[in-house]
Amino acid sequence: MNTRKVLYQYGYRRCPDQDRPSPARHSVVVVGAGPVGLCTAIDLAQRGIPVVLLDDADRIGEGSRGICYAKRTLEILDRLGVAEPCLEKGVTWKIGKVFQNDDLLYAFDLLPEEGHKMPAFINLQQYYLEHALVERAAALPNLEIRWRNKVVDLKRHNDGAKLTIETPEGLYDLDAEWIVAADGARSPLRAMLGLAFQGEAFEDRFLIADVKMKGDFPPERWFWFDPPFHDGQSALLHKQPDDVWRIDLQLGRDADVRAEQAPERVMPRLRQMLGHDNFSLEWVSVYTFQCRRLERFVHGRVVFAGDAAHQVSPFGARGANSGIQDADNLAWKLDLVLKGEAPERLIESYDLERSAAADENIGHSTRSTDFIAPRSAQELRFRNAALALARHAPFAKRMVNSGRLSMPSTYDTPLSTPDVDTWSGSARLGAPLPDAPMQDRNGRPIWLLDAIGGEETILHVPNGAQLPTGSRVLVIGDDLIDAHGTFAQRFDASPGSTYLVRPDQHLAARWRHGTPSLIKGASYRLRGFEGGHA
Repeated sequence: MNTRKVLYQYGYRRCPDQDRPSPARHSVVVVGAGPVGLCTAIDLAQRGIPVVLLDDADRIGEGSRGICYAKRTLEILDRLGVAEPCLEKGVTWKIGKVFQNDDLLYAFDLLPEEGHKMPAFINLQQYYLEHALVERAAALPNLEIRWRNKVVDLKRHNDGAKLTIETPEGLYDLDAEWIVAADGARSPLRAMLGLAFQGEAFEDRFLIADVKMKGDFPPERWFWFDPPFHDGQSALLHKQPDDVWRIDLQLGRDADVRAEQAPERVMPRLRQMLGHDNFSLEWVSVYTFQCRRLERFVHGRVVFAGDAAHQVSPFGARGANSGIQDADNLAWKLDLVLKGEAPERLIESYDLERSAAADENIGHSTRSTDFIAPRSAQELRFRNAALALARHAPFAKRMVNSGRLSMPSTYDTPLSTPDVDTWSGSARLGAPLPDAPMQDRNGRPIWLLDAIGGEETILHVPNGAQLPTGSRVLVIGDDLIDAHGTFAQRFDASPGSTYLVRPDQHLAARWRHGTPSLIKGASYRLRGFEGGHA
């Protein structure tokens, strides 16, 4: 049984492109109206790029699917104008607990410090996020969503690609300068180009269930090794909105996928875990997973993102979070290339940066899976020894791996200008900026990331030095006031400190005493000009 509940349905509408005698040409066509495709399209549209978004369905809400959204993802969603409804609906949490049997092995706090606009994590059913994104997309004048528009053929050209699209009223063609393939793990576009994933598939099967009930469990991530209610396996519990709880139960490699989804098999398992039967089943499925990716994410003018480019296990909530961070990385680069402000090779840096991020996620995901579901007697002995030691030895707690939670990537690429000065604080070259509470020049509260938005920006602590003209500059102490000293602490700022921020809010360069020529060279470098020269 795979219970499905459709919450939002959208109608097919004929578009003018279907009546043209020759194919219309668009700057960007995004394929796939999941979170990754929607975020990419919204980001581009907010930057002034017209976008057509195609999806072969006409609805959202078929099961909860992804539920955990990390702080960096929420910061991206905030820039795209959808964080507020997600925060209002979602369950905020930051504490995780790991148990063996009934014993608490350890707990962790994912955001122990104050002074951030966004929380460590929220839990929110994916259909609520998608609905918020669709609503935002509908409000943008240069973004068109075409439901029940299925891509059935793709032909690449040097200056773009031609798509053949199937609709309820027949086929039509269109041309695009750029195609973003965000069409999911089974990506038809990937198949059309004859591209294959590389990596490994895992055989263990897991039951995933959404249960509606009133519960006393706190809004925390609880993970069990060998729980008393599920002997010899693992279990995971998360709270969602609407009194819905996400439960994952390890089943083993030999579980029968069809039989395990039957109510007569699912309900006793859940009753044994919960200790009562005062619940209803919202959604259930059995899954296996892969840790795989495309060798390259960029194929001419066709760019792959999200599950179409890479797949990981669900442990650690790295799927949707990494996909949305793909969109965050790609959109500003396409924007600059389409506007003629950067060379086309800038898109190659998307492949460089996000394939490295995928490798990092796959590595963590594989190690988590090997610990949770050992594949050999030797791995099992190591896992059990680590769990036994973790009860008494603090060092062993770090060896227990129930899935490292999603973290943003730090990009070590030619777009960054290497540090020549020594820095402390939490800001890292190539990483997203740490947020900080600030005040504007009128004394009103404002968050640092809100002030930066999605533009290339220079942050400068004044000391009388000259800055390059024509650049967007925010002066600390004038445009932004560091009333609490948080910016100074997190950025190790002193008079003369200058920071160059990419349009995706990653730190591209910093100097104790920057000069106009250094800053200008770093600006060219982050836009993909070799050697920092246009």
